[in-house]
Amino acid sequence: MANSTHTLEEAVALVHTADHVGFPLGPGQPGGFLHALNQRTDWDGLELYGALLVDLYEVFLQPGVHYRSGFFGPAERFLRDAGANVEFVPADFRRFAPVLQAVAPRVMCTSAAPPDPDGWMSLSLHAGATVDELHRAGADPDRILVVEVSPHFPRTLGLGPDHRHAIHVSEADVIVETDRVPFVLADVAPTPVEQAIADHARAFVTDGCTLQTGIGAIPSAIATALAVGDGGDFGVHSEMFTTGLMRLHQAGKVTNNKGIFDGVSITTFAAGEPELYTWLEGNTEVRFLPVDVVNSPEIIARNRKLISINGALSVDLSGQIVADTIGGKQFSGIGGHEDFMAGAGLELEDRSLVCLPSMTVVGEQPVSRIVGAFPAGTVVTTPRHQVDVVITEHGVAELQGLTIRERARALAAIADPSMRDDLLEKADRWPID
Repeated sequence: MANSTHTLEEAVALVHTADHVGFPLGPGQPGGFLHALNQRTDWDGLELYGALLVDLYEVFLQPGVHYRSGFFGPAERFLRDAGANVEFVPADFRRFAPVLQAVAPRVMCTSAAPPDPDGWMSLSLHAGATVDELHRAGADPDRILVVEVSPHFPRTLGLGPDHRHAIHVSEADVIVETDRVPFVLADVAPTPVEQAIADHARAFVTDGCTLQTGIGAIPSAIATALAVGDGGDFGVHSEMFTTGLMRLHQAGKVTNNKGIFDGVSITTFAAGEPELYTWLEGNTEVRFLPVDVVNSPEIIARNRKLISINGALSVDLSGQIVADTIGGKQFSGIGGHEDFMAGAGLELEDRSLVCLPSMTVVGEQPVSRIVGAFPAGTVVTTPRHQVDVVITEHGVAELQGLTIRERARALAAIADPSMRDDLLEKADRWPID
């Protein structure tokens, strides 16, 4: 099939009534193409494979459409609760690639920056787990590769010939031009509780550390504090590149003398404010690599003084982490949570921080996020043996090397004061009867 420019309607017409369509996580999604799928109503077995939707695509509400998601966001939760056929596929981020390879969707689609003079279309804000499958689809005459380009998506760079982070126009079956802008992830000011957690976490970041930060107000507050504070010589090796990490670069605090991928910040996708996307245009300081490289625990461990910062929903006194379900109902996903915790655990100088407020509210009732033991049937995201440091607004529990009873007491000590005595009593008779 010729790789000339097509309309969205022409691209959508190439999808069979019963078909398999794969697309990237979050900012790599071709929004125009996914919206245009709803112009058809003849779907009878359309299977879609993706993760972390950044918009509400009405096609998912149609009968005959089944969406398999590797990571739930607000859109997935809304669609599921509205009755759409949306199901979660358990896999951490780096396992998305073999899962997708096994499925081999007939149609693969992605967003990209417009072609450069040599015909290369940068994959822009997302490398993730779909890079290899995009190339495979482009090389297979029985499959379709749809590339949606927009001038608002920045041209970003990969590394070397093995990871160019681009698709050539000769690989694409269909190129669709749109005027869509990237998803904006706005910075949110931290609450006093979140700021207190960030202050505790900040103490672990010393000069020369390599940083991995996740999404949310706490990682943003930590990056902001590092940008305006003393110290520096930081490196960045992070699954997600954020506005906060850009601020760290702009403050001159990033040298990337990490011991691996020296001189550049490494990531697999980016999301943030519009200023971030402008800054990333042609930026040689940040390089996008596939998730199986970025999230490899062995590669993560080769970085100098890695500090991994992630969140959680709840932790029990054994140190088990729940980070992706609430009451057994899917809330988010596994992502790179365990990858970076495992990588940080391979070297003594590396630290993995799990940050969470000590309390939440369910209905109108305050509920402790640190619990004695999880109820039967709780889905654990990260096992206890991977967990190093847990931080709440009330302090820090360093668990590495502690006995099960010592761990329980350390976690009880950083719970909300109203819950602490009960949890300490449980810790003293751990394991709980």
